[in-house]
Amino acid sequence: MARPAIAEVRKLTDAQITEQIDGTRRELFDLRFQQATRRLEHPHRFKEARIKLAHLLSVQQERQRSAAS
Repeated sequence: MARPAIAEVRKLTDAQITEQIDGTRRELFDLRFQQATRRLEHPHRFKEARIKLAHLLSVQQERQRSAAS
């Protein structure tokens, strides 16, 4: 899973961003579940997913602030 650049995230529509946020949160849930059951094979995916989620949430917040202004 390659980490998308923030510029690529900004090109997405609001609906796509929301969809990816939901998917990334689900991925983090699944990773935590795998870790708890000792089936996690790639622990580096935690960091990648958290960074991806941070990018998505940042862009979503930027858009909400600009729409409110």
